Amino acid sequence: MWLIRAMEWLRHAPLPDVSQRAAPGTDALPTPTPVLRLKHLLNVLERHPEHRANVAALLRHFWQGVDVAALFADFGFAPRTHFAGELLQRLRLKLLPQTPVTTDLGELFGLLFPHPGDALWLEALDETTLKRLIALNAAEATQWQTPLLDAIIFLSSSVRASGFSSSLRQRMSTELLADAPFTQLARVAEAVCEQARTHTDHAELLRNAQYLRALLDTCRQCADSVHEHLEEHGVSINVVFEVDQLRERTHRIEQLLTCVLSTEPAHDMTLLLADLVRTAFERRSVRALFSRHYSLLARKVAERSAETGGHYITRDRTAYAHMLRTAAGGGAVIAGTTLMKFALGALSVSAFWAGFLAGVNYASSFVLVHVLHWTVATKQPAMTAPAMADKLGNLADDAAVESFVDEVANLLRSQVAGIIGNLSAVIPIVLAVQWATRVLFGAPVVGLKDAQHVLESITLLGPTAFFAAFTGVLLFASSLIAGWVENWFVWNRLDSAIAWNPNIVARLGAARAQRWAAYWRVNISGYASNISLGFLLGLVPAVAAFFGLPLEVRHVTLSTGQLAAAVGAQGWAVFHTSAFWWCVASIPVIAVLNLGVSFWLAFKVALRSRGIRLADRSRIYRAIRRRVRMKPASFLVPPRD
Repeated sequence: MWLIRAMEWLRHAPLPDVSQRAAPGTDALPTPTPVLRLKHLLNVLERHPEHRANVAALLRHFWQGVDVAALFADFGFAPRTHFAGELLQRLRLKLLPQTPVTTDLGELFGLLFPHPGDALWLEALDETTLKRLIALNAAEATQWQTPLLDAIIFLSSSVRASGFSSSLRQRMSTELLADAPFTQLARVAEAVCEQARTHTDHAELLRNAQYLRALLDTCRQCADSVHEHLEEHGVSINVVFEVDQLRERTHRIEQLLTCVLSTEPAHDMTLLLADLVRTAFERRSVRALFSRHYSLLARKVAERSAETGGHYITRDRTAYAHMLRTAAGGGAVIAGTTLMKFALGALSVSAFWAGFLAGVNYASSFVLVHVLHWTVATKQPAMTAPAMADKLGNLADDAAVESFVDEVANLLRSQVAGIIGNLSAVIPIVLAVQWATRVLFGAPVVGLKDAQHVLESITLLGPTAFFAAFTGVLLFASSLIAGWVENWFVWNRLDSAIAWNPNIVARLGAARAQRWAAYWRVNISGYASNISLGFLLGLVPAVAAFFGLPLEVRHVTLSTGQLAAAVGAQGWAVFHTSAFWWCVASIPVIAVLNLGVSFWLAFKVALRSRGIRLADRSRIYRAIRRRVRMKPASFLVPPRD
């Protein structure tokens, strides 16, 4: 407790800012206040021998009573080699208070140095102040290497265990494993530590230390080779996390080795402690954990979507005309979906089952569109954004940026074609069904009551714009689900299992099993996307209503079909009402928000997964604005074939 209070007193004044600049005419930054206070404390102790003796005795008892090696060997590393365990550990560190009643210096470290700015003043300690600190604890100064050497042995054993684990060993490069670096690592580390303890042959110690560094570098290369396997065979967050833990442990061993061999160990130890302070702050950050370990998964999900999304982008007039035809087919299916939605609404069921049946209706329709190779316009953006970001390989090249702007123009034309095709089919089909049922049965499928509800719900004067943006989020979520399901399918090698599993081959036959494997490998993403989108559109509003959130879905094609049904129910008189025209005005707003929100979210994920810098993003935006000024028609009219 005394040490914790002393550290609080040192940082009582404002800590140095990272952005702090040197005074004019000088090169060095001003001395941080905690360093000045530490010097003052040492001056006071040197003037009062009785206080100095008490503090020295306290420090001696402290170092004898805590496990110093645990700080260097365990601090900053997960006790369990999986992502979920580390997430729970970080939540515990972030939300629950810590206790100083422990002998683990790693646990005490977060209480001694709770602020990331502590690293700055630790790095600012000069050699004279460090020597005065060491002299204050002279009784332990000769034993400073022991916990570092113990930590090197502990860490080497952990690295070897990770290298031998089946999850990594089976995915590492066999060429790199040929010299058995993980097998040699612990043995060489023990030899280095033994020579450092006995001080027998310094030249031999340096040679073994150099060989240990070479082994650590080879172990890191083996760990990096796991990523090549993940790129081809799917991503596992736990495997990525274990690889990162292995790499960080090898870097810690090198830091400790540098301190042991250094001619100025006090300075190197201070730099190591400063690095541990930053680690302590990062260990409490849940956001850093997600951003670091989900980047590869986000990239693979984006790439899976990119493979599908490329089919939705038209680049010439032939493809544009084909998009119009396939979108018209999708609109015809959505017309049936719209009428079925009204039929299901007439059932007296609970909110959940109403949402479930609506999800079945939507999912069945989207799957039918997928099977028939037709198009629903609103599904395009979330799938095409990763395909577009895939074009951003080398932004240093202006031609690559211009090629990307061409792709933006192609995308916008594709969206326009998709919407025109959908609406050109859904409107006449719904009106025709309403007219036919009125003639045949004396009443339309959608009655006056439902028609009035449509006019009141999708009007631009209400929350339609918000609901349309919310629907765009659901469209984006379905693309993420599709990418994740395909990654899971590839990771578990289910296509190989379908093709070669003896039981499956016995039931299907060898040829059919091969066809099924190829079919599901190509279509698993499409089925996952369409089914998940259908149930998201149906169930999310029902679940939100349970929590008192009045969320609804506003899908441009479905909303247009509902408005057409209202016209069929109320007749030509509806054109003389302002309510109808407010609903008409909402259709383009719904279209823009459906497409824009889903595309923007998917594009952001794709950019982050590829590490596109902010400066490069600005170049992209400037190039798009320049194209809008110079060739606005290119975003609407397809070029000649």
